[in-house]
Amino acid sequence: MGLHNNMRTETVSALNLREPILAKADETLRVAVQRMREKQFGCVFVVDEGDKPIGAFSESLLNRLLVTNPKALDDPLRRHMSDYWCCVKLTDPIIKVLTAMQSRNVRFVCVLDDQGRAVALTGQKGLMEYIADHYPAQVMAQRIGCSPFTQQREGA
Repeated sequence: MGLHNNMRTETVSALNLREPILAKADETLRVAVQRMREKQFGCVFVVDEGDKPIGAFSESLLNRLLVTNPKALDDPLRRHMSDYWCCVKLTDPIIKVLTAMQSRNVRFVCVLDDQGRAVALTGQKGLMEYIADHYPAQVMAQRIGCSPFTQQREGA
């Protein structure tokens, strides 16, 4: 089967999912940004008491905010979170991740369980890893993290 067919039949749970950064709406931007830096993620999903997403805060929002209002770091997330984010379920086909990212022009997608709780994060990186794992000869000339040069001399 080809890539397009696989992405239409395999579920989001087949992707290399990451643990999301979840934050409550009353947490400060400063705390959220610190957690983003620690995990090296570009977004935080803002959730209610039941871990259901109600918004998102991303590094692109942070950049725009710091240009206009650098003192906003002590504001609660609810004042600056975006209600423009994407969610997919673990049981959705992988193609839904790609479609959601394209339609919303975002890099990250929140993955929900059957109860609508945020349980994972995926996006560009998850899709690229999926493609590289399934089609290594077509995608990868070199493994990520490997040296581009040989470690020992070849030949005579």
